[in-house]
Amino acid sequence: MLRFYEFDYFSILVVIAIVCLYLFSFYFKGAQFHGNETCKDRLYVVTGANSGIGKKIVRELNCGGAVVYMACRSKERGYSAIDDLVKVGCSADRLRILQLDQSSLASVRAFVDELKGLTDTVDGIVLNAGVMYVPKYWLTKDGHEYIWEVNYVSTVLLSESLLPLLKKCRDVGRIVIVSSNAHRWINDLNIYEIDRPNYWNSVKAYGRSKLAQVMYTVIRALMLRRERKLVTINACHPGVINTPLLLQLPILDNSTVQSLLAPFLWYFLKDSKEETQTPLYCLLSKEVDYVSGKYFCEMKQDEVNPLVGKGELRQRLLEYRFQACKLIKSDRERLIDLYFKYHGYFRYG
Repeated sequence: MLRFYEFDYFSILVVIAIVCLYLFSFYFKGAQFHGNETCKDRLYVVTGANSGIGKKIVRELNCGGAVVYMACRSKERGYSAIDDLVKVGCSADRLRILQLDQSSLASVRAFVDELKGLTDTVDGIVLNAGVMYVPKYWLTKDGHEYIWEVNYVSTVLLSESLLPLLKKCRDVGRIVIVSSNAHRWINDLNIYEIDRPNYWNSVKAYGRSKLAQVMYTVIRALMLRRERKLVTINACHPGVINTPLLLQLPILDNSTVQSLLAPFLWYFLKDSKEETQTPLYCLLSKEVDYVSGKYFCEMKQDEVNPLVGKGELRQRLLEYRFQACKLIKSDRERLIDLYFKYHGYFRYG
């Protein structure tokens, strides 16, 4: 029997272990954005806004005083998200729902037209909507592989189509593409094969789309710099996240497995508030006012896949965006293309 002056070493070790595990959990939660930048009276667009990281970004912006246009695949889910947001302190008067299905270029164009009918300026865009996994290969009505169209083609079309609104904002317009470290896994990107079934792989399809996002970010930033436009574009990795997107993976598409893994997912993965830190940093921080064409992780510029530095591949991707998105090249863009073709590209970083 232990007396009051005797030590229960086992209990002490248990307490120490619990404290260490709790403190170590902050390592997995990542860096926190503590900037005091205001977004009052600003106007932002967030895609994939009805759940997960998109919903949390909307909350932070709205509670900071901004008007937020929520691009959602389903308006019903969008309005349900507004109900949830109002319960945690958001103002419904500064939240707008617009329908956007990124698996359809017609839907993207309709969204752009509707937004332009509502406002002539936007301060920032968070291109967050995406898909991680689909069980089998299939083409959209536009003839693109599903993951590729949702994650890359539609993201590019949105970025290009909304640039005129960003160029009219009061300060520096910002585009933030929520990408992924998965782009580093990829060792090939064949633009001409990307929509063909023999090139498709459920895991690589996601990584390739994210690699293309990062490459587009670098290319577009160079072009904007040459155009002398006060618009920046950056990509970021929000972290490994415990959100509905993760549940698209086959191994987690089971309620029993989800229940068993819940404690581990909670401990090792970021939640949807923690995952907003880097995207919000890229969107709001004064530290990145004129930083463009970079890839951020944990609120710091990070390394990218070596393929991002391949000039020929970037040139093909540059041309591809006009073909895939059915964009019309302006005379100025043709001159910029020629400049890059004959004088090369800047190295990343």
